[in-house]
Amino acid sequence: MSGVTPEIAADFIIEAQEILDRLGEQLVALEHAPDDRDQLNAVFRGFHTLKGGAGFLGIHAMVELCHAAEETLGTVRAGQAALEAQHFDAAQRSLDWLQSMLDAVAGGSEPAHAPAELIAQFSLDTVAAPAPAAAAAAKAPVAAPATPGMIDDDEFEALLDQLHGGAAPGAVQAAPPAPAKAAPDMIDDDEFEALLDQLHGAAAPGASAVAAPPAPPAPPRTQAPPAAPRPAAAPPKAAAAEAEQTVRVDTRRLDAIVNLIGELVLARNRLKTLRSRIKDEELDRAVGSLDVATARLQSAVMRTRMQPVGKVFSRFPKVARDVARSLQKEVELEMVGAETELDRNLVEALADPLVHLVRNGIDHGVESPVLREAAGKPRVGRLRLSAQQEGDYVGIEVQDDGAGIDPERLRAKAREKGLLDPEAAARLGPEECLHLVFLPGFSTKTEVTDISGRGVGMDVVQSRIRELGGQIQIQSELGRGTRFLIRVPLTLAILPTLLVQAGDDVYALPLARVQEVLHAAPGSLGWFDGRPVLDRQSHTLPLLDLRRWLGIDSREAPLLTVVVLQMGDSRFGLIVDQVRGREEVVIKPLPRALRGLPGYAGATLIGDGRLALILDVDGLRASG
Repeated sequence: MSGVTPEIAADFIIEAQEILDRLGEQLVALEHAPDDRDQLNAVFRGFHTLKGGAGFLGIHAMVELCHAAEETLGTVRAGQAALEAQHFDAAQRSLDWLQSMLDAVAGGSEPAHAPAELIAQFSLDTVAAPAPAAAAAAKAPVAAPATPGMIDDDEFEALLDQLHGGAAPGAVQAAPPAPAKAAPDMIDDDEFEALLDQLHGAAAPGASAVAAPPAPPAPPRTQAPPAAPRPAAAPPKAAAAEAEQTVRVDTRRLDAIVNLIGELVLARNRLKTLRSRIKDEELDRAVGSLDVATARLQSAVMRTRMQPVGKVFSRFPKVARDVARSLQKEVELEMVGAETELDRNLVEALADPLVHLVRNGIDHGVESPVLREAAGKPRVGRLRLSAQQEGDYVGIEVQDDGAGIDPERLRAKAREKGLLDPEAAARLGPEECLHLVFLPGFSTKTEVTDISGRGVGMDVVQSRIRELGGQIQIQSELGRGTRFLIRVPLTLAILPTLLVQAGDDVYALPLARVQEVLHAAPGSLGWFDGRPVLDRQSHTLPLLDLRRWLGIDSREAPLLTVVVLQMGDSRFGLIVDQVRGREEVVIKPLPRALRGLPGYAGATLIGDGRLALILDVDGLRASG
């Protein structure tokens, strides 16, 4: 890669990563529907594009592995063989190797070659005769090897490399090939696909392969093959025109713009505070206009950082398939709402927690096929991954139709491991027992596997979700399955909050967790299990005094101010001195002295210029 500029290498890494993310999902779809010609073509194109780019950059390990996959897929496309289970296993393993190779290239090191046994696993020598459909396609006149004008495999590979602009492995080029749109002899993607199908003998969709006429003689090979005539050439040009409206921007520039918007929001909040003090009509109008413009600018900038959660979801078909095969289970993954948009930083941060929940759902939740049939369930388990926007938050669910979680078993395990004393464990309700899985070191697995059972993971998942300003809860029913519900804010940059005061300090509560604000006389409080509660006719509301939690001397007040907060399916009231109102704040990291303390999620500057700490509702309740 010595003759390649860093910009070209960076572009390849980005595009290759996108291709790898898609290939995992496409391979699983092809495995479920081996006769899907479009999916087969998409997988073939993915490996071929990776091979062409890697060949240009001189990444021989990647070229070798992609070539092995491409050879097998090309033979199947020609109708001369059928894909078997070993080929799908090899293709999925190759994605893991290609990912490690890409990471090595990104880190500036030489990637290791894939093992020879993986390359050999792509071999078609052990494959039986082609399937009936493939055999019929192989007998078609357009696919017959002896048809006049057909080219051999080596010439076909050379043609593909020419069309893609990629050099053969080991070849050195002084400069990157010119973009396709600048070369007068290049053809568009649709014409390229038509040429590929013609060369491989594939009939057009809906046409009979047997009745297809023989292909016309090929032109002399000293010049590029002419593009097949296409009556509708306008759509590709329109698509190209649309593509030119987009531009790739370094994410660091977007982050810098978001930070500047945050500073602008703080300045706006400061002006709004001053406006209420000065009470000048002209200032009031100017600040009002600035408020509207800032809100519109903030919304526009936030949209530039939004990405569909499908960017994360695309990796789960491969994850579910690999885990299910390793555990000898049969699982069908359903994904809903992949188009739901979320801040780019949140999309990336959610990847690891969701991977763990998907793996956990297959390992702990879905039973083996034998047990499912014995319980009267379908042999194939179902795992559902869904996302939808809920106001300023996005809700993500991971649901399985497995055995469910037994709360009593969790209670017994917690006592057995010494994570809870017997009295505290006895007071827990069924829902609180389910949340014991988030305790560090908690596991119900009796044996350690590569998938789970080491007592780590679920506590990390909860911690990570809380760091993102979100919450996670569990719903489970024995014999019916388990459901994990995650709610995270649309963005990490700016958070709508309710400002409250306790003593001389101001604190911010995430507005999405606030249900209502009410007042109660001190004499109306009751006590249960040593804690204050408020009887609200339909239910009893547990209370937490913020002054007492902070270690501040309590004060006598004729009327208590209670902020009702949501925590999962339950609620509790936070007693504060005063509610100062709603304000959008910019989230800043906690001061070093407070990092790691339960109950705190971040810090911010409020309109009067003071520092306010953002409270973590879940941590607040757990530590209260």
